[in-house]
Amino acid sequence: MSKGKILVIDDEEIIRTSCLRILSPEGYEIKTAGNGQDGLKMLEEETFDLVLVDLKMPGMDGIEVQKEIRSRWPETKVSIITGYQSFDSEINDADKLIAAGFIEKSFTPDILVATVEKILEEK
Repeated sequence: MSKGKILVIDDEEIIRTSCLRILSPEGYEIKTAGNGQDGLKMLEEETFDLVLVDLKMPGMDGIEVQKEIRSRWPETKVSIITGYQSFDSEINDADKLIAAGFIEKSFTPDILVATVEKILEEK
């Protein structure tokens, strides 16, 4: 039985692959998308417990994706994956970004698993 269904949306294949390789053995069902539009199409077709989305992507960025998810699938949790140490320079308006958590791209397997577990435990 799956611990939860997670969608990873990131334009970097290495991040998608890393999340898949780390989280699948922990009992999570993982699907991936290379951009925001593809990720939203997947959400239209199936339900996810958590979406891990890259903050900065070409086209539709993580802020736009999470706003769309909040609007259309409010029960789905969203966590931002970012390579940026500070969000201040990237986000001017705090209301733009309401996420269940943040994961830095320099994550270790233990940090990724612990963050995902914590987010999914919160109801």
